[in-house]
Amino acid sequence: MHKEVVLNAFNYRHACKEFEATQKIAKEDFDFILETARLTPSSFGFEPWKFILLQNSHIREKLSPVTWGGQKQLKTASHFVIILARTKNDMSADSDYIMDIMRHTHKLSENIIKQRSSAYEKFLHTDFNIFNNERAMFEWSCRQTYLAAGNMMTSAALIGIDSCPIEGFNKVEAENILVNEGLLDRDHFGIACMVAFGYRLNQPREKTRQTIEEIVQWVQ
Repeated sequence: MHKEVVLNAFNYRHACKEFEATQKIAKEDFDFILETARLTPSSFGFEPWKFILLQNSHIREKLSPVTWGGQKQLKTASHFVIILARTKNDMSADSDYIMDIMRHTHKLSENIIKQRSSAYEKFLHTDFNIFNNERAMFEWSCRQTYLAAGNMMTSAALIGIDSCPIEGFNKVEAENILVNEGLLDRDHFGIACMVAFGYRLNQPREKTRQTIEEIVQWVQ
């Protein structure tokens, strides 16, 4: 793939506020977007995420009053994704989730699992010193979900699909709605962010960014 193709996709992508509601993303195209999320790297390879594909219009309507940053997107997006991040319960070094992913996803031997568990526990308690702060543990998971969100939006742009990342929501109230709908277990997950996908209704304004010189410092 030529560099220009990738850069064109980055220039094409923008935070689309309203989509063409009648134009739907083909299944094979959205499967491609989801696969780029699945293949996203994560710290220690622990994949602290879950992706809810919210296609139910009634639940979207329930979310609307508490999602001020997604009013038009909820109504018009072809696909609306709520990205969940795992809580401290799942991300502790000795949790069932971490043990399961090392044994069954990574397929590690018990000896290697013991070594990785020790290194991970040191990371949580000493290196990043976040273990005793439940919110910090959750935010650490959230930061990794943003890698997946970024990959999804870039892969969408590469095939001409628009997107919009959304943080404009009341976390507690949005989570209450998902709990009531049987879509969220707070012991294991919280909402990290939302991302809407579809096809733009209007053309965006020209993209603006700082220059390379303003944001990059070379140390030789």
